[in-house]
This record gives sequence, C-alpha cells and structure tokens, in this order.
Amino acid sequence: MLGIIGAMDVEVKKLREMMEDPEIQTVAGMTFYQGTIKGKAVVVVRSGIGKVNAGLCSQILVDRYHVSGIINTGIAGSLRNEVNVGDIVLATDAVQHDVDAAGFGYQPGEIPQMGIKEFPADAHLREVAVRCCQRANPDIQTFCGRVASGDQFINSREKKNWIRDTFDAYCTEMEGAAIAQAAYLNQIPYLIVRAISDKADDSANVDYSEFEAKAVEHSVRLMAAMLEEL
Repeated sequence: MLGIIGAMDVEVKKLREMMEDPEIQTVAGMTFYQGTIKGKAVVVVRSGIGKVNAGLCSQILVDRYHVSGIINTGIAGSLRNEVNVGDIVLATDAVQHDVDAAGFGYQPGEIPQMGIKEFPADAHLREVAVRCCQRANPDIQTFCGRVASGDQFINSREKKNWIRDTFDAYCTEMEGAAIAQAAYLNQIPYLIVRAISDKADDSANVDYSEFEAKAVEHSVRLMAAMLEEL
C-alpha cells in the first residue's frame, strides 16, 4: 500500500474524490482515507502545513497502515530561473534549509548526530514519475533535483538566493524533507512531487494565489498517471 501526503486540502481533495469506497479514520487530527485509485491500494491524507505535521503524518502511515512507500505531492516555490510556474520538480533528495547547528561544527542543514543532511529519494519512483509527467503534462517541463524544506514561506529574493546557493536546491517548501527523514529512518522509499506555484522571489505573494490551482491540476494528473503504472 502506498501513502500519499499533501499539506493542504486543495492538494489531496481531487485524489480523495477519485477513491472507491474509502475507509476513513482520524488520527492526531489528521483524516486518513484508505481505498484504491486506478486499482492501486493507497492511503491519502492531508498532513497540515510544516515539518512537524508532515513527520508525524509519515510515522502514522508507517505504524498504522504499514505503507510500503510514501509520495508527498503538493506545491512549491522555484529557486531557479529555468524552473517556471506550472513546472514539476521531482526530488533527487531533500534537505532542511532551516536546520542550523553550526555552533557545534555542523554544516547548514546537517542534523546533529545523524551523519546525514540530504535524504535520497527513491530512484524507481522518480523514473516512473518522469515518464508519467511527460505523458500526463506534455505542456510543462519536468526537473529532477534537490528539494529544500523549512518552516518558512520564502517570499524574498535574498532568502531564495541563499537557499539555492547553499544547498543547490531546485525548489523550496515546508514539508518534504521531514517526510524524507521519516522515510529514511523507517527504511521505506519516498518521492517528493512539487508543482511550482511561484518563483519564490519578491513576487511570491502575488503569484501564489493566481497559479495555485494550475499547479495542483498538474500534480493531480501526474499522481493519477503514476498510480496506473506502479
């Protein structure tokens, strides 16, 4: 069974509507919908925004539903000029840009005593996602690269440039790396799928609401195509 996490209702509502006779359970304030989409057994859940919610949601999926993998779908801000609004970024790995233990000799993003700061995404899930996105969303670009997460909405060019230059990331959002860390600790595969809703620069506040719906549409089409193939 595959777990699918979205941070906001708009990111998972259409997926829930595609499910056949879901079983519904609420745990820790999160509502889990278990059923099938395109013949694939899945659990779809809205985690809520931020890393704590995302990490907790991931562990519930592992402990209660025994998922074999997790896909985190949603929207993000671009960190690169070539990654435009509407495009898709598929994680090669994920890092927490707001983790800072430099006072103890750690690199930016490195979690103390873990010996790792980038959590690798699953190559097979990513390969399937690339093929499916090219088929389901032929009008947009698909990029594979690092996702940077933090409990911050990034809407300044200065902060965008710092995250890009420090972590060589393609996009920034608020949940993916927490899900990646939970998947790493539980030794299950994961993939972060991010549709770009804004350029994560000084125009982010203006772009976000205008392009959110289009970004979600691209993400949902990709997820439906992936579930048909997996």
